[in-house]
Amino acid sequence: MKGIILAGGAGTRLYPMTQIISKQLLPIYDKPMIYYPLSLLMLAGIQEVLIISTERDTPHIMNLLGDGSDFGINLTYKVQSHPNGLAEAFVLGEHFIGNDDVTLVLGDNLFYGDITFFKEAVASQIAKKDQFKARIFGYYVEDARRYGVVEFDKSTGKVLSIEEKPLEPKSNFAIPGLYVFDSRCVQRAKTQRPSKRGELEITDLIQTYLDDNELGVGVIGRGVSWLDTGTPDSLLEAAQLIATTQKRQGLMIGCLHEIGYRKGFLDPVAFSKVVAGLPSGPYRTYLEKTKD
Repeated sequence: MKGIILAGGAGTRLYPMTQIISKQLLPIYDKPMIYYPLSLLMLAGIQEVLIISTERDTPHIMNLLGDGSDFGINLTYKVQSHPNGLAEAFVLGEHFIGNDDVTLVLGDNLFYGDITFFKEAVASQIAKKDQFKARIFGYYVEDARRYGVVEFDKSTGKVLSIEEKPLEPKSNFAIPGLYVFDSRCVQRAKTQRPSKRGELEITDLIQTYLDDNELGVGVIGRGVSWLDTGTPDSLLEAAQLIATTQKRQGLMIGCLHEIGYRKGFLDPVAFSKVVAGLPSGPYRTYLEKTKD
């Protein structure tokens, strides 16, 4: 399984903060936003990740994350010249994906809590345990009219319908920016027609799997927080969530170096060497305690 983080876009909802910097590099409390979707992939065992961003922002993200070796993973990069839709990520990532399954997560989506729902979806996709060749996720919300909505058979996990911001939703399960596809997503995306907005829509790609009865859904249970951090209010909410939780537990959320060590991507010697090279401060002090 490989992973893609789509970290492009104009960031208009966060202007003027995004006038000179990508929203994915804005801080959510004590770490850049992009740390959180990358940590989700790493926690699910994914070590090969492609980051897609704009021509302006890609060098800055590369300067932040490098080749991923400090976290025990392999990062590659691709420029998206124009925001031509989420499904274009698979066209741009064709050679990266190859014949592998792939997870796409949006760079401004934050998930915190028990991510068993995601780990199980990744494991099932790899093991080919069922007929599903693509998987989306459902997050229960009070007012589903603001979101893309998934209706599904709760006994089988089979998707029955998907709707974009319906006036009368068929369920209360919103679709967050996290998707799992088989390698055929590349060819499907390449043959898509742009929407009226001139974009390759992710919903149109998902619909092709639904039409073939190959689309499953994983339910995100209670206790998992999902935030789209692309607005000032949601950015603040996410920062408050991370700050409050970390201060109470004394444990960091989205700490890529620690995750790499805990998952065994970095052995103790390599981890110690990486930590020794970090600037002095609270982040390094936390990691030094992690070794104990």
